[in-house]
Amino acid sequence: MSAHMMSAAGDPVGREDRSLVVTVDGVPAGGVVGQTLAAVLLAGGRAAWRTAPGGGGRGVFCGIGICFDCVATVNGVPDIRLCRRPARDGDAVVTQTRGPAGAGAAR
Repeated sequence: MSAHMMSAAGDPVGREDRSLVVTVDGVPAGGVVGQTLAAVLLAGGRAAWRTAPGGGGRGVFCGIGICFDCVATVNGVPDIRLCRRPARDGDAVVTQTRGPAGAGAAR
Protein backbone atom coordinates (compact mmCIF):
# COMPACT_ATOMS: atom_id res chain seq x y z
CA MET A 1 0.00 0.00 0.00
CA SER A 2 1.37 3.40 -0.88
CA ALA A 3 0.74 6.68 0.87
CA HIS A 4 -0.23 8.43 -2.36
CA MET A 5 -3.04 10.97 -2.29
CA MET A 6 -4.41 12.61 -5.43
CA SER A 7 -3.98 16.37 -5.41
CA ALA A 8 -7.12 18.47 -5.12
CA ALA A 9 -6.38 20.04 -8.51
CA GLY A 10 -6.33 16.58 -10.17
CA ASP A 11 -9.45 15.26 -8.44
CA PRO A 12 -12.50 15.24 -10.75
CA VAL A 13 -14.75 15.72 -7.71
CA GLY A 14 -13.39 19.27 -7.39
CA ARG A 15 -12.64 19.16 -3.69
CA GLU A 16 -10.82 21.88 -1.79
CA ASP A 17 -8.24 20.60 0.66
CA ARG A 18 -8.32 22.27 4.07
CA SER A 19 -5.36 21.29 6.19
CA LEU A 20 -5.37 20.11 9.77
CA VAL A 21 -2.70 19.11 12.26
CA VAL A 22 -2.85 16.28 14.79
CA THR A 23 -0.14 15.07 17.13
CA VAL A 24 1.05 11.47 17.25
CA ASP A 25 2.98 10.72 20.42
CA GLY A 26 3.58 14.46 20.69
CA VAL A 27 4.89 14.88 17.12
CA PRO A 28 2.81 17.03 14.71
CA ALA A 29 1.35 15.28 11.66
CA GLY A 30 -0.45 17.11 8.87
CA GLY A 31 -3.55 15.95 7.07
CA VAL A 32 -6.60 17.26 5.27
CA VAL A 33 -10.20 17.54 6.39
CA GLY A 34 -12.05 14.36 5.45
CA GLN A 35 -9.20 11.95 6.13
CA THR A 36 -9.42 9.37 8.86
CA LEU A 37 -6.72 9.37 11.51
CA ALA A 38 -5.36 6.17 9.94
CA ALA A 39 -5.06 7.97 6.58
CA VAL A 40 -3.17 10.84 8.22
CA LEU A 41 -0.72 8.41 9.81
CA LEU A 42 -0.29 6.38 6.61
CA ALA A 43 0.27 9.52 4.52
CA GLY A 44 2.92 10.55 7.04
CA GLY A 45 4.77 7.27 6.54
CA ARG A 46 3.62 5.37 9.63
CA ALA A 47 2.46 1.84 8.84
CA ALA A 48 2.15 0.69 12.48
CA TRP A 49 1.10 2.47 15.67
CA ARG A 50 0.22 -0.33 18.04
CA THR A 51 2.30 -3.16 19.44
CA ALA A 52 0.64 -6.56 19.81
CA PRO A 53 1.31 -8.86 22.78
CA GLY A 54 3.92 -10.76 20.74
CA GLY A 55 5.79 -7.54 19.98
CA GLY A 56 4.75 -7.16 16.35
CA GLY A 57 3.62 -3.83 14.93
CA ARG A 58 -0.02 -3.29 14.05
CA GLY A 59 -1.75 -0.64 11.95
CA VAL A 60 -4.46 -0.79 9.30
CA PHE A 61 -5.40 -4.36 8.40
CA CYS A 62 -9.02 -4.43 7.25
CA GLY A 63 -9.56 -0.67 6.97
CA ILE A 64 -13.29 -0.94 7.76
CA GLY A 65 -13.35 -1.17 11.56
CA ILE A 66 -13.78 -4.92 11.96
CA CYS A 67 -10.36 -6.18 13.07
CA PHE A 68 -9.27 -3.63 15.75
CA ASP A 69 -5.62 -3.74 14.60
CA CYS A 70 -5.56 0.04 14.16
CA VAL A 71 -6.53 1.10 17.69
CA ALA A 72 -4.83 3.94 19.54
CA THR A 73 -5.66 6.43 22.27
CA VAL A 74 -7.27 9.60 20.90
CA ASN A 75 -7.71 12.65 23.12
CA GLY A 76 -7.32 10.44 26.20
CA VAL A 77 -9.83 7.78 25.11
CA PRO A 78 -8.18 4.35 24.55
CA ASP A 79 -8.98 1.76 21.88
CA ILE A 80 -10.23 4.11 19.16
CA ARG A 81 -10.21 2.50 15.68
CA LEU A 82 -8.24 5.01 13.62
CA CYS A 83 -9.60 3.67 10.33
CA ARG A 84 -13.10 4.79 11.39
CA ARG A 85 -12.31 8.05 13.21
CA PRO A 86 -12.29 11.24 11.12
CA ALA A 87 -9.26 13.39 11.88
CA ARG A 88 -10.01 16.69 13.60
CA ASP A 89 -7.61 19.58 13.93
CA GLY A 90 -5.84 19.31 17.27
CA ASP A 91 -6.47 15.60 17.88
CA ALA A 92 -3.86 13.98 20.15
CA VAL A 93 -3.07 10.39 19.18
CA VAL A 94 -1.01 8.19 21.51
CA THR A 95 0.15 4.78 20.34
CA GLN A 96 -0.77 1.76 22.45
CA THR A 97 1.25 -1.21 23.61
CA ARG A 98 -0.40 -4.39 24.80
CA GLY A 99 1.27 -6.58 27.37
CA PRO A 100 0.83 -10.33 27.62
CA ALA A 101 -2.72 -11.62 27.10
CA GLY A 102 -5.07 -10.23 29.73
CA ALA A 103 -2.66 -7.52 30.88
CA GLY A 104 -4.56 -4.67 29.19
CA ALA A 105 -3.11 -1.45 27.84
CA ALA A 106 0.36 -0.55 28.98
CA ARG A 107 -0.30 3.07 28.07
